[in-house]
Amino acid sequence: MIAVFLSPLYILVTLYLLRWNLWWFSACGAFFRRKWFRILYSAFFLFISLSLVIAFFIREPSLKWFFKHLSNYWLGTLLYITLAVVLSDIIRIVLLHCSRVNKIKLHSRKTFVICGGLVIAVILSLSTYGIIHARDLKIRQYDISINKSCETGDLKVVLIADLHMGYSIGHRYIEHMVEKINALEPDLICIAGDIFDNDYDALDDPEAITAALKSLNSTYGTYACWGNHDIDEKILAGFTFGSKKDLTDDIRMAKLLDEAGISLLNDESVCIEDSFYLAGRRDIDRVKKIEHTRKTPEELTEGLDLTKPLLVMDHQPRQLDELAAAGADAQLSGHTHNGQLFPGNLLIHLFWENPYGLEKIGNMYSIVTSGVGIWGPDMRIGTDSEIVEINVHFQ
Repeated sequence: MIAVFLSPLYILVTLYLLRWNLWWFSACGAFFRRKWFRILYSAFFLFISLSLVIAFFIREPSLKWFFKHLSNYWLGTLLYITLAVVLSDIIRIVLLHCSRVNKIKLHSRKTFVICGGLVIAVILSLSTYGIIHARDLKIRQYDISINKSCETGDLKVVLIADLHMGYSIGHRYIEHMVEKINALEPDLICIAGDIFDNDYDALDDPEAITAALKSLNSTYGTYACWGNHDIDEKILAGFTFGSKKDLTDDIRMAKLLDEAGISLLNDESVCIEDSFYLAGRRDIDRVKKIEHTRKTPEELTEGLDLTKPLLVMDHQPRQLDELAAAGADAQLSGHTHNGQLFPGNLLIHLFWENPYGLEKIGNMYSIVTSGVGIWGPDMRIGTDSEIVEINVHFQ
């Protein structure tokens, strides 16, 4: 419903940007002022702008794949086109009110062409960098010390989240991720939700993905919890469509994890080597749609021997104080993507107590990863795609 109300705004922004495009082309020369060029360029611009709507409605697999990719690139580029044009308009208005500025030069065609060219170059450079950087998978390291004993000794835990396997993230990238994880020789691998991107049919090669995930090597195995996108749901530009009554669990998602040897913890815990606990919580948004109940932190830890270390996977970094009070020693999360695209990495701090990185909440560590994959715009600017290596020391 929100998308319906926002659609007029999207149309206005698109027309606003198209107007500036045509003005700039017209300033560049008489050739670009010809009617046929203006019509063709307008059709091309609108075609790309509507690619996300086309991708939502089209059903033919190869065409859907093409339009999904096109729209994901467009969404990221659109953000920076809008920011650049709005910022340019603000600067122009400010300069118009500065007495020392030569108004003739400011309004000249040459100034307009040069400034517009620079803006286009910056947008194209940023977008290209963002597309390439999104696949640059880095290793982030944290060291934490838990004031409990553990018979296994120190642990090397690998945390990954937000794989968003689907149209943007395919089997080759997952294979690359697995290679990097195995090179770390972890004791435990934790996948903190958003493994899929709302559509199992979007996987480019389910068998290859299963084989890659099955080859993950660790001492104590690979465990996962669900995220808010691990559900079969129609999404357009980040907004969901359809009734919640129509939503279902796609059993193929759980089956893929099972065949890959990944243990799903859905509001439950397991004691590993009789030495430490690992728990996985139901996602708070997924519960509202299909699962309906979620244990409180107290219910999750009830009956556990809290003299042993307790690690908790929760896709979203919520209820930090409550979980710390319930006896958890570390919460492993994702979801935020650290904003994914600048300036999102700055604004994200307004909404989360720990939007990214390592924080100490009472006696509990909160560790939030920016994620392995991407969601929506197929870009990363100002943030990294990452695998988190957590060296856990016990006292």
